[in-house]
Amino acid sequence: MADTPSNDASARIDRALERIEAAASARAFASERLARRHAVLRSRIEEAVAALDNLIAREDRPNG
Repeated sequence: MADTPSNDASARIDRALERIEAAASARAFASERLARRHAVLRSRIEEAVAALDNLIAREDRPNG
């Protein structure tokens, strides 16, 4: 069957949909990766703040 304008248009639409799906998948992966990195960073910051709180508490004690 010869290519017709409607077949060409349909093929272009299919390729565009494939690109959109690939981009959406990549974006979802990037968002998940960013969320994991944020969670790790948040945990490290919480640990650092707790360590600082402990240090301040020790310095505030008499004869500390």
